[in-house]
Amino acid sequence: MNPDFIHQSEGYSVTTTLTFPRNWGLGTSSTLINNIAQWLEIDAFVLLNNSFGGSGYDIACAQNNTPILYHLENGNPIVEKVTFDPEFYEKLHFVYLDKKQSSKAAIASYYNNKNENIAQNIAAINLLTQEVLQAKNGREFATALEEHEAEMSTILELQTIKESLFPDFNGVIKSLGAWGGDFVLVIAKENPSDYFKKRGFGTIVSYKDMIL
Repeated sequence: MNPDFIHQSEGYSVTTTLTFPRNWGLGTSSTLINNIAQWLEIDAFVLLNNSFGGSGYDIACAQNNTPILYHLENGNPIVEKVTFDPEFYEKLHFVYLDKKQSSKAAIASYYNNKNENIAQNIAAINLLTQEVLQAKNGREFATALEEHEAEMSTILELQTIKESLFPDFNGVIKSLGAWGGDFVLVIAKENPSDYFKKRGFGTIVSYKDMIL
């Protein structure tokens, strides 16, 4: 994509570092791709499409320091910066499922099983996105995410994480990243740490500690 780049030097030795465990799945691949693209002065979205594939959402996140809404329009990435600073943040926690998922494999699986009603699904998801963004309290936020989780379960033809692993949990669990692995977002009235630790899931990060 930039054949003249290497001509500027005989070569490079590159080291990358992380400030969190790599297996947490917090966008390591997309961040690396974005950083390479910035360094080589090429389009990060095109580089992603030529390597891992996917919607480019993670690339957009890597390029912004604020919450965003993201969608594709005729194949082009559309990014809208938004404000999201919920008063109910103390009710939000991230729990690591200790099951690193391959984003590339998840993307391939989705395309192989893509259903014919995806336009209707997208319309429903868009409405839920607005409900999440405009939620005035924890209850409205939790309800919207629970509906979102159910919608994604139908699209992917997979059980929700709550159904498969935590059916007795008193709260809402929202999958993040590749479905079934990495972190989940948990919404509960009380701190859910004891519940998850008793079930062998010891990495629980509060919203305040996770969000930069």
